[in-house]
Amino acid sequence: MRNRNIVLTIILIALILASLIIGANNGDLEGADDKAEDIVMEIDPDYEPWFEHIWEPPSGEIESAIFAIQAAIGGIIIGYVIGVMKGAKNNN
Repeated sequence: MRNRNIVLTIILIALILASLIIGANNGDLEGADDKAEDIVMEIDPDYEPWFEHIWEPPSGEIESAIFAIQAAIGGIIIGYVIGVMKGAKNNN
């Protein structure tokens, strides 16, 4: 069990470092939506989106904060489900 945790920790650290290195080499760390929009505009400059944003966050920091909150809520839900499943397994 201890060896598995060490291996998983090493893999996690390697993934984090790889993402930081790849991000540093590519420069700007923008979202996939922005990149997709740029590519669509290159292919067809006259393209008009089907829908408009309902609400545009006033700044990139607020947008990042909302994304972080969504990620935290998802992590809490996943952690709770895993905890409940592990508890049910241990009780049987």
